[in-house]
Amino acid sequence: MLGDLDQVLDGARARFDALGIRPGGTRRAIDLGAGPGLHALVLAERGFRVLAIDSCPSLLAELETLTADLPVRGLRADLCDFARHHPEPADLVTCLGDTLTHVPTPAAVETLLCDVARTLAPRGVFVASFRDYTGTPARGGDRFVPVRADADRILTCFLELEGERVQVHDLLHERGDAGWSLRVSSYPKLRLDPAFVADALSRAGLRVASPERHDGLVWFHARRD
Repeated sequence: MLGDLDQVLDGARARFDALGIRPGGTRRAIDLGAGPGLHALVLAERGFRVLAIDSCPSLLAELETLTADLPVRGLRADLCDFARHHPEPADLVTCLGDTLTHVPTPAAVETLLCDVARTLAPRGVFVASFRDYTGTPARGGDRFVPVRADADRILTCFLELEGERVQVHDLLHERGDAGWSLRVSSYPKLRLDPAFVADALSRAGLRVASPERHDGLVWFHARRD
């Protein structure tokens, strides 16, 4: 349900171009919540040696196929433990898509950001994006969010507020030989306030640029001096 792969990759390249992302002295990058490897691929194209961390074995298998000829190493691990697996300084750490909202608590997010700051080499950069659920409607039809559709699949999300979290229900309709079927999955996400993330990055010692909003996501760009 990512859509056209070439378009997604071109979008990632354009975003990294806009942020001026290039390798520094270490040429190392860490991609937290790497998924099938789309951002890891683009970073490797730019000359980074990428450690791509994800907890899903099937997504890591896709990543291995997609980046087979590139300097990308996939690792199955909890992104909150990344510093144990990569003690060396890195020029870049990324946490893209809506990955940061999967961290279990705001306190865990702050700990993760401190680990990121300690891992970055001088002039190293952290880039993150996530959905801002703080303004999510509490009732009514606006809780149904159309995500993507094509001739054979329709993905809709239904959102339920639960304090500092939002429960996300994925409703996937798929057309098969026997007609349409429905698969439903559910998982919690944090309702992260962008102001909280900005403050946490500053407290960790990073210089934070004003967040931007693109494609429904809040984007953060922070640098270690």
